[in-house]
Amino acid sequence: MICADLDLALNDLKRQGYRLDVIYPADEPHSAVLSRGSESVRVTTRPDAPRPSPNLPEFKPELLITRGGTSGEGRAGMRYRDLIPGRLGGRYVASHITISDGGPVADWVHFHQVAFQMIAVRRGWVRVVYEDQGEPFVMHPGDMVLQPPQIRHRVLESSPGLEVVEIGCPALHETLADHDLALPNSRIDRERSFGGQTFLRHVAAGAAGPTAMAEATRGLASVQILSSPADYPPHDGDLVFGFVLEGQAELGFEGSHSLEPADAFVIPPGQPWQITAASPDLRLLHVTTARLG
Repeated sequence: MICADLDLALNDLKRQGYRLDVIYPADEPHSAVLSRGSESVRVTTRPDAPRPSPNLPEFKPELLITRGGTSGEGRAGMRYRDLIPGRLGGRYVASHITISDGGPVADWVHFHQVAFQMIAVRRGWVRVVYEDQGEPFVMHPGDMVLQPPQIRHRVLESSPGLEVVEIGCPALHETLADHDLALPNSRIDRERSFGGQTFLRHVAAGAAGPTAMAEATRGLASVQILSSPADYPPHDGDLVFGFVLEGQAELGFEGSHSLEPADAFVIPPGQPWQITAASPDLRLLHVTTARLG
């Protein structure tokens, strides 16, 4: 079914008794699959757009510095600002996600077919719940989670002005509903492996430095909060990503680039770079990933 407005089409089908099974992409949804009993319908505003693939796209590194920009309406009423235009060949997506009004979030129990996905809170708070991880919990600024492949989860409510940074691989992936599992579920297994990764909840409490992301992802990713000037050697992997949570600094790579709050950058792997002239309140989210093929 081809439509001009996806939200209107979804609401009309739901009134007819259909339920949402799949929607993509999260940052600017254009396609969805719904079902009613044995019936299934795919609805889209972009019939020629590529569909999510189980194969990772070819990684295409480049230097990117993203400042400002507008945000668009994404999944579950969230606003998404693209932090990696071009998506490095489709390998990675990074989004600055905001919810302006506090209260319950129009989310549902869902999961993603991803190789890597993490969320870090910049401002405000958000209450979330994850499969096999016990009761819902609240994330505050600096807190982050690893969402391993196919873990069921749900965003429950947020403060007004919530801001988070989400990074995922591949860039184009599905959000799939789980209509049968209610969260929180009765089973608790915090060491459970989801696609070779374990769930990670990192509580900042004002701390800087590395997190346990490398252990939770079995070496796939590394995440830390930078707060002072430093020289960084060439990275032997894929992604080298930075996002300024607070403060200012200078990025040294092919010249000098001023960094302000909410600016993001990507450095091509295999190249050294520097952070200089850091303000006392600098807090910079730094994410790297291994070579994925």
